[in-house]
Formats: sequence, C-alpha cells, structure tokens
Amino acid sequence: MSASGIRVELSVDSGEACPIANISDEAGTVVTNVARSTVGTDGREVEEFTVTDDGPVADRTDVQRVFEADRGGRYRLEERAATCPCESVEEFACPVSDVQAEDGQLLLTFYAPDIDRVRAIVTRMRDLYEGVSLRSLRQNGTAASEDSVLVDRGQLTDRQREVLETAVEMGYFEYPKGANAGEVAEALDITVSTFAEHLAAAETKLLGSIVEN
Repeated sequence: MSASGIRVELSVDSGEACPIANISDEAGTVVTNVARSTVGTDGREVEEFTVTDDGPVADRTDVQRVFEADRGGRYRLEERAATCPCESVEEFACPVSDVQAEDGQLLLTFYAPDIDRVRAIVTRMRDLYEGVSLRSLRQNGTAASEDSVLVDRGQLTDRQREVLETAVEMGYFEYPKGANAGEVAEALDITVSTFAEHLAAAETKLLGSIVEN
C-alpha cells in the first residue's frame, strides 16, 4: 500500500474539549458545517455552525443566530481562543476539512500525507483530550480490491480483543455513538481510563497492519 495521502476521521468523546461539542451535548442537537476564524490580536475566536434543531440553542446566551432556516438555523459563537481539538490537529500542518458534533462527540476529518503524521497527531490528541478514537482511515481515495490487507488479530491480547469487541457491539465506534466510554467501561467492569488504555493499545497495533506496507 503506497503512502501518498490518508483521509482520517477522528473523534473526541469529550464535550469539555470543544464548545461546539458542548453545545451539541447540552442542547441535544446535531452540529454541522462548522467554520472558524480568529479575530483581531487578542486571541478572540469566532465559530459559526448549523444545528438541526435550534430550539434549545436559541435559549443560550453565549450564541447569536445569524440565519434562520425551515429546520434549524445558523449560529455564531465568539469567545476567547483556547487550544481546541481542531487547532491541535492543525499544528501538524493538516487543516481540518470537516467538523461535526452530536451528543458531546466531536468528529474531525482531515488529510495527512503519511502514516507517521497520523500517528503523531493521534498521540498528541490523546495526550491532550479524553476519548480520542480513530473512526476511519482511507488511503488514495476509494479503497479498491488490490488495497485489501489482512489484519492479524493475534497481535492483540485477550483483554484488548474483548475491549474492542465490546465497544463495537455497544456502538462505541458508530456516529452518532451508541454508547460512550463510560458505558462500555461499565459493561467491562473496568475504569474509563483503563478502557482508554486498552483501546489505544489495540488501535496502535491494528493501525500498523492496515496502513503500512
């Protein structure tokens, strides 16, 4: 498999990591079409976003409606800029091309030049935020049959495989999420931090099998 560009979907399951994710969680609405801009020299950041149901959002005092549609609307949020998941990805010279949020889960899409950049981004994101997971990796556009690879599940420990299987069964990797990290951890009778450790280790092992030559 040649390394000439990878499309990455990365999720952050932490409403505290981003105001957009927080809005989607508290208002119970889907947030799409997020645009960001830095204003002036004082670090103020303006974000605009579209929601599917603007009833709960309209009651918030920290947002302003800029456009009304038949269903939902367009809103603007202005705040003091702080390091956010999008900026953390873009520090690696990979602009975030799409941002969505639902139920506190943030889904970021970006393009990386190679797997080393993906690894660096995922490692950095996990250092900064909780609940970071790879949702999708696609190399060279639409996958073709010659792009198929075998994944050796034997490289996983029994516990790592159990964690992955339980997360899949409960819909942890779905968007919107069927179960959050706390619910999966409870089903496994482990802490959220232990769940995150097992998941990160398993993903790291499988990642090499999927995208390396």
